Amino acid sequence: MTTFCFYFSCCRDCSGQQEKYSCALLAHERRGELSWPSSAAGSEDRGERGPAARAARPRRGRSVRRDGRRRRALPGTRNAAPGRGTHPPQSRAAPGAMFPLWKAVLSESVLGYISWSLYHALPPMIYYFPLQTLALTGVEVFAVAFFSPIFLTIGPFWRLANNEYVLAFLRLTMVGSLASYHAPNASIRLLILAAGVSSSLLVQTVTWWSGNSLQRFIRIWGFMLGKIMLLVLRIWYTSLNPVWSSQVANTVILTIGFIAAVEQIHSGGDKRKQETNKTGNVIRETASHPHWFLSGIAFGSLMFLTLWIFGEVSLISRWAVSGHPHTGPDPNPYGGTVLLGLAHGLMLSFWSWSSIISFALFLIGLASSAGLLYLHTWSAAVAGNILGTFTMCVWPQLAGRFVSCPHPGKAMSTAMFAYVLELFFCVWCTAYKFVPGGVYIRESSHLLLGFIMLCIGVDFLTGPKKDLSSVFEVKSNQKPFFKRSKNYIKLLLWLLVGVGLLGLGLRYKTYQKKLGQGVPKRDFSAMIWPFRFGYDNEGWSNLEGSANLLNQTGADFITIIESDASKPFIGNHDPTMWLGERLGFYTDFGPSTRDHTWGIMALSRYPIVKSTHHLLPSPEGEIAPAISLTVNFTGKLVDFVVAHFGNEESHLLESCILEKQIAEQATSYIPREDLDRKLQAIAVSKLLKTSSKQVVFLGYITSAPGSRDYIELIKNGNVQDIDSTDQDRWCSYIMYRGVIRLGYARISHAGLSDSEVQMAKFRIPDHVDSYVDNDRIVTDPSQVPEDIHFNPRFGSYKDGHNYVPIHHFHMSTPKYFKRTN
Repeated sequence: MTTFCFYFSCCRDCSGQQEKYSCALLAHERRGELSWPSSAAGSEDRGERGPAARAARPRRGRSVRRDGRRRRALPGTRNAAPGRGTHPPQSRAAPGAMFPLWKAVLSESVLGYISWSLYHALPPMIYYFPLQTLALTGVEVFAVAFFSPIFLTIGPFWRLANNEYVLAFLRLTMVGSLASYHAPNASIRLLILAAGVSSSLLVQTVTWWSGNSLQRFIRIWGFMLGKIMLLVLRIWYTSLNPVWSSQVANTVILTIGFIAAVEQIHSGGDKRKQETNKTGNVIRETASHPHWFLSGIAFGSLMFLTLWIFGEVSLISRWAVSGHPHTGPDPNPYGGTVLLGLAHGLMLSFWSWSSIISFALFLIGLASSAGLLYLHTWSAAVAGNILGTFTMCVWPQLAGRFVSCPHPGKAMSTAMFAYVLELFFCVWCTAYKFVPGGVYIRESSHLLLGFIMLCIGVDFLTGPKKDLSSVFEVKSNQKPFFKRSKNYIKLLLWLLVGVGLLGLGLRYKTYQKKLGQGVPKRDFSAMIWPFRFGYDNEGWSNLEGSANLLNQTGADFITIIESDASKPFIGNHDPTMWLGERLGFYTDFGPSTRDHTWGIMALSRYPIVKSTHHLLPSPEGEIAPAISLTVNFTGKLVDFVVAHFGNEESHLLESCILEKQIAEQATSYIPREDLDRKLQAIAVSKLLKTSSKQVVFLGYITSAPGSRDYIELIKNGNVQDIDSTDQDRWCSYIMYRGVIRLGYARISHAGLSDSEVQMAKFRIPDHVDSYVDNDRIVTDPSQVPEDIHFNPRFGSYKDGHNYVPIHHFHMSTPKYFKRTN
């Protein structure tokens, strides 16, 4: 039977007596004759520390009824006088208390996972709308959902939120907002998510500052364990959060969440008489905490750091990544070291440290943050793991200091202000070309991380060096329950870590079996697709649909533009790893996510021998990435150069999304980033020129056929266009040298992205110095061998655009190439 009265039943007797006393306690509590012991920060007993307050407290052996009269306490309870058939207060808790404690820890961990899932989901949902227009849309105002705790600074709102029925409603709203996954469109989903985030923060504020010490201790630890649970579930779903990636998983988690919420409501967590509801009144009578503002900024910064860099165990690898063969640690299996580092950080938090040790820990954390930014490959990854250990190590202490502030609404509002401000700063660092004032903070992640570490360090070093239970000033008769709770927390933590490591191991074994399955052949196909981070035109992450499309094309080498979703405002996940494992392809992620690009992904059915990541010249616009690679097609080496030139924010979007790339339109305006494109085309042409004799270029160059940049690539890069007769292009291009062209196709996006797929088929000649390329275009597939046909799944030759929402050949393709007799 779940009730928090078991938390404080300290009776120890022979078999029958324990049940007798526990049942009697429960019966009296249900009749309202026993009140909860509470040491909540900001509650009435927190203010009652003077002599008058101590004199007003009932004497030992007595308790006070609701009508004000004294009555003798039950034998075996905390107020019973010793020597009257009772046991000492320090006696061990009854075994019956173990199960309710377990349920409380598990329920709060599930609710913590749901809160973290909501906090992770809202920023990408907001970002989806400006992603359509490459400009602010006004939807960003939904970020005010994070500021809901500001209402709790008003006394009537605080008392209303503390009402047991209102609090129960907020809990259920928080859990119910997971159903936003089933919303019919992105706008409704955004509204539901915003309501869920607001409700979650209100519940978090009220429950962290209300209730007895043990309840609050378990709630805060449940939030931290919820973060670990999120990471573990993302391991099993290959970087995705199952609640946002699978209808079945969403329904299951929604059901479990409702059970956990109802359990907390029914168990007494929300049904208690809320003496701590008077916090609003007491706050007005209590002197302001000297560091409530600092604690709020530090806690918000800590939350954002945990989201930004440790939102998924693969992110550290993506910060540290470099080209082949020295890429640094792969996300799988080395993401397990990140999980272990975070877990060990939480274990270290149970210790108390001297000021000297605390200062040394902060210096280590500060140095590791710098190492993650400026070191490379394995050195950067090690620094990131150390930073993860430091981050989780300070979580309980900063959280305990945070909830010691006597102004719940102000403290949480300040924390969320810091959190949202840092989140927007992170957006501005990369999307600086499309936001006001972005030019002043472009590529300034070092300033953001430095500010975060400063805020955390000041609060960490100036606060008391205590573990979380010490913050609540645990009384002697409650210590057995805190001790048991700590044991259950540690056990659940390592159970989660074990499940996570098992998931990584199974995934790694499966992935290794899939690799190297490419059969020896002379022909290969290559494709390019502007991916838009895996979000379809309805705002849903659709990696499953993307994998199906890529698999159906049969491409051997794939480059995907706009693929770095490791940023917190895009989703904190790793599509490169997901697609690589699903398709069984070798992968190259680049450049590093700390380089402020939108990312390029390379997938290859055949081994990648070497690769180099490049940052193209971008003095005015967004940072343009490129990768040069060499792929081993069963003994034949072919080079690839893939690149994403800068975007023009006004006309380009319309041209690319609607694919109205008419040359006359292309010359009707002057690009705002003309210098960027000129320098980027020169840089890429040099890469092509210095590549081997056999090279394929797949690029998103945002210029019309015949334009200055197009000619730069063709002439100075010494390559040929796959189809120079195709004038209806603006974004994606395929060029080549030293291989024989066989076919060319354009496949409509069908709403899966905002851009089409382009692909080409090539043959590796036996003698690169003496071969003849195919120079004749045919559209009848019967005129070429069947083994070079494109997949008939995409239909047949079609002129013009395909507006039907299915993937289909269009724009006068597919075309095949033959040699003129």
